[in-house]
Amino acid sequence: MYKTLIAKFAQLHTKQAPATGIGLFRLLYGLVTLQEIFFLLYFNHLIFDPIPYIDVEFPTITFFLCLWAVISSFVVVGYRYSFSMLGNYIFWIVFVNFTTMQRDFDGGFDIFMIGSGFFLLFMPGDRAFSLDNLRRKLSTPFTPYQSYTKPTVSVLAYLLPVAICLGFLYFDSSIHKMFAQHWRNGLGSWLPATQPYYVSALDMSWWLNNELLEKTVGYTILVFQFTFIFMFFRRQFRVIYLCLGLCLHLGITLSLNIYPFGLGMSVFYVLLVPFSWWRSIGKSLTAKQPALIVFFDQQCPLCNRTVLTLNHFDIFSRVVFKNAQQYAAQYPALSGISGDTLLTDLYALDTHNNVYSGVDTYSQILIKMGYLAPIGYILKLPVIHHIAVKKYRAIADSRLRVACTSECLISEKLADNTLYHRIFEQFATKKPKAFTRKLTNIMVVILILQLNSSIHYGLFYRLDLAIEKSAFSAPISQASNALIMVSQLFLGITPHALYLHDHFAGYDRILAITYTDKDGVERWLPFVNEQGRILAPNWGRVHSMWANIAVTPTINHERIKKFTMKVTAFWGKNIGLDINHTQFHIKMKKIDAPTEWVYDQLHKNFAAQWTDVGSASWSDDVFLFNLPDNINAL
Repeated sequence: MYKTLIAKFAQLHTKQAPATGIGLFRLLYGLVTLQEIFFLLYFNHLIFDPIPYIDVEFPTITFFLCLWAVISSFVVVGYRYSFSMLGNYIFWIVFVNFTTMQRDFDGGFDIFMIGSGFFLLFMPGDRAFSLDNLRRKLSTPFTPYQSYTKPTVSVLAYLLPVAICLGFLYFDSSIHKMFAQHWRNGLGSWLPATQPYYVSALDMSWWLNNELLEKTVGYTILVFQFTFIFMFFRRQFRVIYLCLGLCLHLGITLSLNIYPFGLGMSVFYVLLVPFSWWRSIGKSLTAKQPALIVFFDQQCPLCNRTVLTLNHFDIFSRVVFKNAQQYAAQYPALSGISGDTLLTDLYALDTHNNVYSGVDTYSQILIKMGYLAPIGYILKLPVIHHIAVKKYRAIADSRLRVACTSECLISEKLADNTLYHRIFEQFATKKPKAFTRKLTNIMVVILILQLNSSIHYGLFYRLDLAIEKSAFSAPISQASNALIMVSQLFLGITPHALYLHDHFAGYDRILAITYTDKDGVERWLPFVNEQGRILAPNWGRVHSMWANIAVTPTINHERIKKFTMKVTAFWGKNIGLDINHTQFHIKMKKIDAPTEWVYDQLHKNFAAQWTDVGSASWSDDVFLFNLPDNINAL
């Protein structure tokens, strides 16, 4: 088995694939991270303050979130890849493990994002859709852009992250699912979507009320997750798993209010797109004939860098750049322009033989690129055009006074210092046998770490085997837990027992908060509405705080007091209430979480009646809470 793995890794490493998918994966991963940072910035007082706006324990949290946003923006655009990915990875670890995010505001996908970020450290994410790729081109400005070929990467860069981050996760999750009654009944996707706390604003009743369809989906998910790790890499099954996986996670994104989880998982399916598709997509998007020909001074360093930059962003190849000294004479439309004049500006010629120069050339380039057309049209606006012409003339005229010496023709290409290049290209080329052997050893260690988590919590814990009580097995259990802590912290390997029977069993009551305004009218706090739905933007980790920690099958008095305090203080401030003179009401209604299919269960839960069970108020910024001790018996 071990030798088979070595041989397989050696074979796959030599196979090359387009870097397009890796670059797009990095970009989308960065966008998911960035939207989560914006979410944390919006809710930073609710999440990080012990008492929102009143007891601010972390006054610099906004600064560090903004710093993280800058670094994740670098990830999105692929700027200084190694630094930005390492910084992003560290920020995820620090915020998840050393703030209240882990204890009270688990986003449901934090550990997954840590694991994904770890593998991105070793992936060639800067080879496509990145500024680093442009920086390498600009370091040798006199190398024609036509000389650059589309970058390729090892197939392992696609397969290994998918196998570990998706394959291991699915298999672990499927083990846990087999111990849940509603999953065994084919209702794994149905039950969460009938619970008011978990649904999005999209009414999916037409889907939920079809029993056959729901059970088909539920059993398909079980088969999909069990078999994914064994079948996804086979060419004949890849498209099937790609379509099923995207449908699964986009369905979660749309139907449930844990959209960050759905988006984070969906991003990984970029890596499952068949390599031939990327080549076909590239050919179909590439223009057959250029829409604009641009002439530039090939002896000018600034002109060459400008051309390399513009060509880098011309992803549809609609603009072609030609040496004015060599090609201008071949076009009659330029015959009235002297050679010296051609070199003073950037001239362009479109398919209708219209000639443009200077700022107008840049406008046309942006317009012809298509996706940058709005900027091109803005550049043509009178005031902006006038300012741009003045700035352009200052730069163009000053560069004419700088003569290019022979030294400026010689430049050293910017070095590739990414871990992928140093390990998967340099080291693998010099010592191929040592590379495949060490890679195999690392994969075996990761497999052991995953099996440790799956066996400990997926089997022993689920089967209620008292491994921690036996004198023989207790040390083994403690060592297993220690390994899980390490693998979870750095690799994102953790039990994936999400929304199982131990979560929904006894989940037969939900709570909401209303308040009496200054006119004596009772209103709903913009948190949980009359139906029992958690309203946007209180989704993701704020939903998790209320639906998974505050309100559980057995409601803990201290927990519900703590989070009611946080919610009333946060939303009271945000909607302009004087909380010290506002009376809040705690409402409860009964719902059902059946393990057997029930027609229109979602609307039955929506229609259940609320009753007042408690109250809350503030006096001189001190929280007062009244809830019956027997709340679980009501």
